[in-house]
Amino acid sequence: MEPEEEKTRPGRLRHEQRVLLLTLAAGLPATLFALIYLWTGGFPLKVQWTLTVVFLLCWAGLGAAVIGEVVRPLQTLSNLLGALREGDFSIRARGENPDSPLGLAIHEANILGQTLREQRLGALEAGALLRKVMAEIDVAVFAFDGDGILRLTNRAGERLMRCPAARMIGRGARELGLGDVLEGPIRRTLEAGFPGGGGRWEVRRSTFRQGGMLHQLVVVTDLSRALREEERLAWQRLIRVLGHEINNSLTPIRSIAGSLRELVRRRPTDWESDLCNGLEVVEGRAEALGRFLSAYTHLTRLPAPVPREVAVDEWVRGVVELERRLPIRVRSGPPTMIRADGDQLGQLLINLVRNAVDAALETGGGVEVSWRVEEGRLEVEVVDEGQGLTDPANLFVPFYTTKSEGSGIGLALARQIAETHGGTLTLENRADRPGCQARLQLPLTG
Repeated sequence: MEPEEEKTRPGRLRHEQRVLLLTLAAGLPATLFALIYLWTGGFPLKVQWTLTVVFLLCWAGLGAAVIGEVVRPLQTLSNLLGALREGDFSIRARGENPDSPLGLAIHEANILGQTLREQRLGALEAGALLRKVMAEIDVAVFAFDGDGILRLTNRAGERLMRCPAARMIGRGARELGLGDVLEGPIRRTLEAGFPGGGGRWEVRRSTFRQGGMLHQLVVVTDLSRALREEERLAWQRLIRVLGHEINNSLTPIRSIAGSLRELVRRRPTDWESDLCNGLEVVEGRAEALGRFLSAYTHLTRLPAPVPREVAVDEWVRGVVELERRLPIRVRSGPPTMIRADGDQLGQLLINLVRNAVDAALETGGGVEVSWRVEEGRLEVEVVDEGQGLTDPANLFVPFYTTKSEGSGIGLALARQIAETHGGTLTLENRADRPGCQARLQLPLTG
């Protein structure tokens, strides 16, 4: 039965009353025996009455003392628990004694108060940190309750809506013009205009509970700035590469053109032969520049993959058989089928195997191709025993190459093919010995 019910139930004695009755009942036999002996022992009447009053007062006093010893610690413990319930963790109860049941209860209550105090301080510090982080991050955060009413936002949200939080809190999402962010997929990209600016935005939505009620947390990220920065960096890389390749062709063409103009003006002996040689050089550089632009066009016009069932064993062995310069070891994995564009995967693996063989021929080492399946993904490795990577940072930069006759698009094209298939391509130096290790990871289902 609950304590409140015990207190209000008619005719039900309180705890201290029951303890008092039990204490008096425990001393009743001795008191009765003493009184009977006193009144039947032939003592003077004055002595009988005096001792009777003394016996009764001692009996009642001892009962009251027992009540005090029982009730006072319980009242102290009750006050301590009440203070903890009200959030006051500064009160400590006296009378701790782990060797006695009541002292142990007081001891545990004091420890509980200290623990709750530390937890509250931790929660306050975590809340302050969270508010600081939310205020400083450059991402708009909105929290809505189950009825679509805004309950929380940060400074970025104020800037996005051009409205202070105090004026937005308590208003509905539709009223604020944020109704669209509460609908659709939980993560999406949209073109939208807000009072603080328009552009391309990433919207992520999740749910949480506060006070047992379901709320929605919406994070709105401005992608325009990041996209513009990436676009600027892409243009810088493109212009740097194009400028380098075009200058490599234009510089000798300009020099030869000046020499040919001077040759035509002076017309020495056999000037026709020198003129033809010079024009051949100009033609060769123009063809090289044309091949470069054609390779760039090929890189930027990779068609979308046409998925179909591809047997990994046939794919790998078919590529390995094309390489005649060096015997390649194949370490077979489990029979596996993958849904992908077989032609594009073939081109990807050809580039990896060709680079590995080129590196191995320089040192007289070997090449090994293997595959395995882990956690629903196919992992293909091409390992060589060459000198290893000398400039890992520029591996996938288009048209960057360390080979005298390289085009610089093989690895960039290979990674592009891997990513269009939902996979990844990484190259790194081997840890056990000199050489390079290329790792291709692809999902088993396209």
